[in-house]
Amino acid sequence: MPKIIVEVMPKADLLDPQGKAVGNSLKRAGHNVTTVRIGKRIELHFDHTPTEADLEAAKQAAADFLSNGVIEDVVNVTVEA
Repeated sequence: MPKIIVEVMPKADLLDPQGKAVGNSLKRAGHNVTTVRIGKRIELHFDHTPTEADLEAAKQAAADFLSNGVIEDVVNVTVEA
C-alpha cells in the first residue's frame, strides 16, 4: 500500500527523557552507545500513488498537526511505495 512517511524527532537542544532512559539501559547491558534519541514515525496510507500535491499536503500537516513545533522537528517526509 503506498504511503507517505513522516518522521518527527525532539528538538536537538531539548532533553529527551525517553531516549536518555533507553540509552542508560543499553549502556548497562553492555552496548557502546553515546546518545539515544527517540522520535516518532507516522504513516499516511493512500489508495493511489501519492502525488507531489499529496506530499506537499503531508508536509503541511506534519508541521501543523503531526508535530509540536515547540519541542519537535519534522526531520523527513517521504513517499514509500
